[in-house]
Amino acid sequence: MPPDLIHVRPTPELRRDFAEWAVAQVPKVRTVSSTVFAVPAALFTDVPERLLIGSLVDGHRYISPDEDQQQAAPGSAGDDLLGVYLPEREAVPGEPLPELPDEAYAPDATPLDATPADDGSDESDQSDRTADTGKPTCADCGRPFKSDRALNSHRRQAHPED
Repeated sequence: MPPDLIHVRPTPELRRDFAEWAVAQVPKVRTVSSTVFAVPAALFTDVPERLLIGSLVDGHRYISPDEDQQQAAPGSAGDDLLGVYLPEREAVPGEPLPELPDEAYAPDATPLDATPADDGSDESDQSDRTADTGKPTCADCGRPFKSDRALNSHRRQAHPED
């Protein structure tokens, strides 16, 4: 799809009206399929809004500015996806983001600990330990590796047998 075309799929009730508007344009607005019109981007702002309400525009439902304004009003049905009213907040560069109210989180959301608990058990994967705890090391160059497999691969590539 050329970037200068906007695909509009009008509602079935408005398809005939949209087609009448489309053929009245110079040059005529072309169709992509029996239900989709390819409107030049420069001409899209001239489409009467009554023909766009409820239509799909590039795969997204067209929302009129009036409908958008109603959804932004506090107490309206579309405050946000969770149904929780969040007051308008603006981020300030260099400052931490404002805290969200507890209602903004899903009921099953559990905050993560900032640091993992160290219970002293040695049941974790030994391959992630630092070099001082027995990581395999190349005898030729001294480079440490997380596993014997990585060390063997390194030796084959960096230090081929003489």
